[in-house]
Amino acid sequence: QVQLVESGGGLVQPGGSLRLSCAASGSIRSINVMGWYRQAPGKQRELVATFTRDGTTGYKASVKGRFTISRDNAKNTVYLQMNSLKLEDTAVYYCKADPYGARAYWGQGTQVTVSS
Repeated sequence: QVQLVESGGGLVQPGGSLRLSCAASGSIRSINVMGWYRQAPGKQRELVATFTRDGTTGYKASVKGRFTISRDNAKNTVYLQMNSLKLEDTAVYYCKADPYGARAYWGQGTQVTVSS
């Protein structure tokens, strides 16, 4: 079992920044990939960024250069630094953990609202 707790969402103006955190606990050694997803109202959940066990990162094209995913192994936490936020970044952001050979785990989500 893996437990994920997100934090750091909020209201920010266009062009602003936020940092999301995802604290993992439980069977964290089994985790192969950590990822951030988002879901805007009326839209499907989409992948934003991933961080694999070997340190490889990946990004959705529209956030590349603005968002950075990172990991603090000592704190068992994955971060999503979001800069130059746009109106279209407004969504509920979810953290996901993919263990080896097991089902994925999701956090409860944190709301990010970009508005002037």
